[in-house]
Amino acid sequence: MNIPVIMAEQPPLESALMNEVPLLPHIVNGDSGQQVILVQVNPGETFTIRTEDGHIQCIQGPAHVPMMSPNGSMPPIYVPPGYVSQVIEENGVRRVVVLPHSTEFHPSNHPSMHPPPPHVPHYMHHHPALIPHPHQVYAPVTGTGDIPPQFIPQHPPPPHVFPDQESRSPHGRSNFNHRDERTLKAHERLQKRLKERQVGGQKDKPNSPPSSPHKSHSISPTNVQNGYGKGQATCSVTGTTTGSVKLKPSGKAQSSPQVDAEAGDSDLETKLLLELLSGIAKPVVSEIKEKSVVLSWNPPSGSVEEEDNADQLPASCSYEVTISNSGKSGKFKVAYSGEETTVTITELRPATDYHVRVSAICNSVKGSASEVASFTTELSKPDSPAPPKLINRTKNSLSLQWKAPNDGGSKISNYLLEWDEGKQNPFKECYFGHQKQYKLTKLSPSVGYTFRLAAKNEIGLSDLSETVQYYTAGSVPPCPAPPRLIRAGVTWMSLEWSRPSGVSCDESITYILEMEDESSGYGFKAKYNGDELACTLKNLRRSSSFSCRVFACNSEGKSNPSEVVKYCTCPDKPGPPSKPSIKGKVHAYSLKAVWEPPKDNGGSEITKYVLELSEGLNENKWDMVYNGPVKEHVCDHLNPGTWYRMRVYCISNGGQSQVSEILAIQTAAITPGPCQPLRLSGKAKAREMALRWAPPVVDGGSTVTEYSVEIGEPGLDDRRLVYKGPELECTVGSLLPGKMYSFWIKAANKVGYGPRSERTDISTVAAPPDQCNIPIATCKTATCVQVSWECPSSNGSEVTEFRLEFGGMEGCMQVIYCGPSLSYEVKALTPATAYYCRVQAVNSAGSGYYSNTAICMTPASVPAAVNVLQVIDEDQLEIILPSPSTCLAIQWEEPCCHGSEVIGYNIEHGDKQIAAVSKVTSAIIEDLQPDTSYRIRVQAVNSIGAGPFSHSIKAKTKPLPPEPPHLECAVFSFQSLKLKWGDGPNKALTTGSTQYTLQMEDKFGRFISIYNGPCHTYKVQRLTESSVYNFRIQAYNDAGEGPFSEVYTFTTTKSPPPPLKAPRVQILEESVCEITWEALQPMKGDAIVYMLQIIIGRDTEQVYKGPATSFHFTNFQTNCEYRFKVCAGRQYQDAVGMQELYGPYSPTVPFSSQRQESASSSSETTVELTKVNKETLTDEQFAALIVVGFAVVSILFAFIIQYFVIK
Repeated sequence: MNIPVIMAEQPPLESALMNEVPLLPHIVNGDSGQQVILVQVNPGETFTIRTEDGHIQCIQGPAHVPMMSPNGSMPPIYVPPGYVSQVIEENGVRRVVVLPHSTEFHPSNHPSMHPPPPHVPHYMHHHPALIPHPHQVYAPVTGTGDIPPQFIPQHPPPPHVFPDQESRSPHGRSNFNHRDERTLKAHERLQKRLKERQVGGQKDKPNSPPSSPHKSHSISPTNVQNGYGKGQATCSVTGTTTGSVKLKPSGKAQSSPQVDAEAGDSDLETKLLLELLSGIAKPVVSEIKEKSVVLSWNPPSGSVEEEDNADQLPASCSYEVTISNSGKSGKFKVAYSGEETTVTITELRPATDYHVRVSAICNSVKGSASEVASFTTELSKPDSPAPPKLINRTKNSLSLQWKAPNDGGSKISNYLLEWDEGKQNPFKECYFGHQKQYKLTKLSPSVGYTFRLAAKNEIGLSDLSETVQYYTAGSVPPCPAPPRLIRAGVTWMSLEWSRPSGVSCDESITYILEMEDESSGYGFKAKYNGDELACTLKNLRRSSSFSCRVFACNSEGKSNPSEVVKYCTCPDKPGPPSKPSIKGKVHAYSLKAVWEPPKDNGGSEITKYVLELSEGLNENKWDMVYNGPVKEHVCDHLNPGTWYRMRVYCISNGGQSQVSEILAIQTAAITPGPCQPLRLSGKAKAREMALRWAPPVVDGGSTVTEYSVEIGEPGLDDRRLVYKGPELECTVGSLLPGKMYSFWIKAANKVGYGPRSERTDISTVAAPPDQCNIPIATCKTATCVQVSWECPSSNGSEVTEFRLEFGGMEGCMQVIYCGPSLSYEVKALTPATAYYCRVQAVNSAGSGYYSNTAICMTPASVPAAVNVLQVIDEDQLEIILPSPSTCLAIQWEEPCCHGSEVIGYNIEHGDKQIAAVSKVTSAIIEDLQPDTSYRIRVQAVNSIGAGPFSHSIKAKTKPLPPEPPHLECAVFSFQSLKLKWGDGPNKALTTGSTQYTLQMEDKFGRFISIYNGPCHTYKVQRLTESSVYNFRIQAYNDAGEGPFSEVYTFTTTKSPPPPLKAPRVQILEESVCEITWEALQPMKGDAIVYMLQIIIGRDTEQVYKGPATSFHFTNFQTNCEYRFKVCAGRQYQDAVGMQELYGPYSPTVPFSSQRQESASSSSETTVELTKVNKETLTDEQFAALIVVGFAVVSILFAFIIQYFVIK
């Protein structure tokens, strides 16, 4: 029985197997109890086995690997973590399918899972040297000792899916063509579970935990499993595992039936997903270009149970596009992998047949590839050719040859060869044709020419190739000049030479430099070969002589050697001298140093020694104190108590040696020298000063530990100590302001005190004045106060000015005076108000403290002037003015009383004065002249007297109200009256002009306003005919409303009759016709008469006037056109007599008189107006027709302008 082990992480790209693996010898010779196992290896996968001799063999897919089971049972195959195995038996063939566990399986949630055996690793990677593809390989496990360490991975691999397969499809996929009853039932359960998951989500099943992926079955060590012998074996190629195939349980390796059922459901779920993904349609090809194409496809739709596809297809699905240019059965390559359904494939070849297909991948399950879609790319211009190659050259010619590039699907017709003519000019054409070689003649010798090439087909010219330069042949260069020495070292020397004379600058010349070492006896040897004109020779012996010569070479050969010259290397520098030492006693200012010569002089005599001295132990500054051939020196002018470092080096013809070891020595110390004079630290103060100083320039070779500062007066020998300590500054207090003092300082070290410094004279500064006494404030008037004060102590500097602060509040005083005076007079104050003041003295040292605050109270006074005075408008008053033309209303605000309550006000307007008895803030001025301007001001009065007048305001009384105008009727009508009054314009005048109120009497005898405004005319409408109406009018302006006029009576006229309809014409006899029209009722008892007119051409004639509603028209001419119209009239009696009032005419009616020739004429022939071919239009219809015509013409013109002018 064949048990194929399916490995399906990557889909097969070719249906045919690439190679076949022959049966192993021990399989062919097996007995009947053995079973043959076929391991199917997919394309892109690698199957690793171990042969009997211990070697590891890697088999590349696609292939079928036959293996043998000696005991007739299914060998155990290791299952990676997260996968389960399922045995499916269909058509007598058992298949072991390795699948990923269901989504409910989480190893972290099942701590009871059994770990893998200690001798079996979980999974392994392939060795890079054995498996050159990127897929992982699960190598067989035979024990811990049999696994090479490089096969053990350090991190888990990605999950893999192993779908079941039955038969190979044309694309390398298997299809499920047969299902037994058990499979159908499991399929139904799977459909139900999928629907439950979509409704309720994924749920854990704690009562049926999945089996551990690390469980295995123990097999006899003599079994041969997956090509391995002696030990346990597992087969894993990119995730391939096996499940239980009716094996005997061993130990704890058995799994429960419930676990097998779960594994079966997972297998069916994977099969359903695989079948769904395999139903993808072939891609649609669009936008085919020379090197690109656009592919699009729809998501997969399964062929089985399509009504459940929406439930089966997960949300996340990716696609893989493969393409082949070697036929539908050729090798397909992956061109795209992603989630998009529309992609653009680029980097294609022009004019090439391509075949493309697409596969769907979901949850690591990959469906079968779709049908193949074919397309052919378009033609294009040729690719850029390679630069031409040189096949032959002479002094005057170059022969070039080139190869044809990719023609882009169209045959290359010509080649374009360009060159720069050897002058580095812009390229010019030198050949254009179909040949692939060309010879250029009549060239110059030893000249470089640059070429580039392009190919042309029927599509166009290709891009130019890269440029290439070739030189024509020439002659051997002449002998160059001998090399010259640039610089020589101990083991090297730099040489240079010149270009041979008579050689063109464009010719490429190389040089060969040869050197001979006379002591070696080998003759000349080449040391340099290149195109440079200089080189440096290294690794030479010091103080040695070398012979040199140079050759010049070009493409034609090598020139004769130059003259031989000799150059020598330099001697080496000597070694360092010995460490210096001290000879004799070390003094405070001098010492004597000696040293020994170096052990190695570098091949030349020592010419001089250099002794360097550095002051301090950490200084890097070295001073040269001796330069000569003697090996000792006396160093003087040293500083006492100072550390010095000494070193020595020597100089010979070979150069300068390294410095010797350093000797450190300290000179003897003495007392410190005098300090620098004292200086002020900051500014001097009145009663103290801060002093600072610097350490002495000479500390005597010992650190200064203490300073002493003394003070005295100039001209006196008396000194006293004011400071003693290690600091470099001090503060001297208890001094007098503005006085001169003398200071001295001296320093001390471990030896003792040094001399005093020079005298320093420093003066204290003056202090600000003392605080002034409290000032004295005297009130001269209610608005004037005099403040006086005394001068305080000046503290060493004369007081220059005084500052007086004055204000109405103690915390808000302001400086009102600065000057030397001892008094100040403050004016423009407010009476009956408390004021505060204080004074401050100022000298050159600064400002003293302010004095205490003095308080003074100004006496009461007359009230202040009224600030706010205004005229009140009539509409702002609560009461009505008696007469706006003779009265003015004013208002003001109460001013400050200045300590005495206001008892009244005086109002001045013109020459009159009105005294207000009571305390008010408004008044009405009466008995004024109309339309007159007045200047008004107000004065407040209290018990002390009257205050100043306020500012005057200008006010004007209103004029007297206007008189009513004369009213008359301008136009009479039967239902309206147009009234007119005055002589002004009809429209409104400017603001403030006279306006009018027109009133009409109603039926109850009341006058009602029908118009208010500035116009001088008004039309009263909707009146009754022949009726009497009474009117009156009133004028008003800003001065008020004037009186009403007398009552005017106007009567409306009688109304004319309404227009009639068009009359009707009826032929009674051959020369008689009857015209009839409608009748009107009498209007308010007045009789109605009618007037009939006939229109012949342009002439109008009255044919009838009377009360009848018909008329017989006779004696009309035949074949002539007539038109009739009629109007109604009203007859009434007035004072003059009988009057007639006619209304408008009716529309005209046409009538044509024609001779009747019909034999069957009746006695009564009627000509209907509606039967006339030519209907008569009314005036309204004619006007509408004209409007429509204008509209059509306007639209036509607009269209013409839009189309011909704008566009």
